[in-house]
Amino acid sequence: MLIADGEFRYDIRRAGELIAVENETLAAGKIHGIRRPASGSNVYEVEAELDGAGLIRRVVVSYSRGPFTRNATYESADGFLRGNVGAMGGRNNLITKLGRYGEVDADLIIFRALTIAHIRERGQTGWTGRVAAIDPNTLVAATGKQSCRQRGNDPHVWIYEPRMGDSEEIEIDDSGLVLRRRDSRGIETVLVSSAPPR
Repeated sequence: MLIADGEFRYDIRRAGELIAVENETLAAGKIHGIRRPASGSNVYEVEAELDGAGLIRRVVVSYSRGPFTRNATYESADGFLRGNVGAMGGRNNLITKLGRYGEVDADLIIFRALTIAHIRERGQTGWTGRVAAIDPNTLVAATGKQSCRQRGNDPHVWIYEPRMGDSEEIEIDDSGLVLRRRDSRGIETVLVSSAPPR
C-alpha cells in the first residue's frame, strides 16, 4: 500500500477558528471518511475501495443537511468513471473520463495523499494531468486538469493546484501521510491524531 493504514483526524481552520473536522480510516484497501462542520448539521461521507495499485475502483459518497440527502456511487473501468447521483427520489446517470493515471479526487485530504503517493512512486517531482473530481456538494464527478510539484528539493512539501487560480501547500511525512495543508483561501487542514486501524 502506498500509504500506511491508519485512523486519522484533521481539524480544518480559517483564521485560527475551527470550521470542520475530518475523520478518515484507511484499512485493507478501503477508505472511509466523514467531514462535519464545527457548527451545522451537514455531513459529507465517502467510502472507497482501492485496487492493487492504490487507485479508486469504487466510491460511494453522500451529503446530508438536515432532512435533505444526496448520494452517489461511481465505479472506474476502461478509462471512465461511471455512476449515478440520487436526490429527492430522482436519479441521474453520469460518466466522466479518467486521466492517464486514473486519479479520482473525492475531496477528502486522504485523496491528496494518494495522488502525491502515486507521483512519488513513479519517481516524479512534478505532474500535470486530468483528475476525475467529485464535488462534495452536488456529488457530480467531472474531469479537470490538476497539477502538483515538489517545492524545491524538499520531498516533504508539495504545491498542489486543484483548479485554475487555486493552490495548496501540502506537508507530508516520510510515509506520505499529510500533516498539514494550507490553501490560497486561508483554510488550513492539520493532522491532530493518527493511530493504527482498529
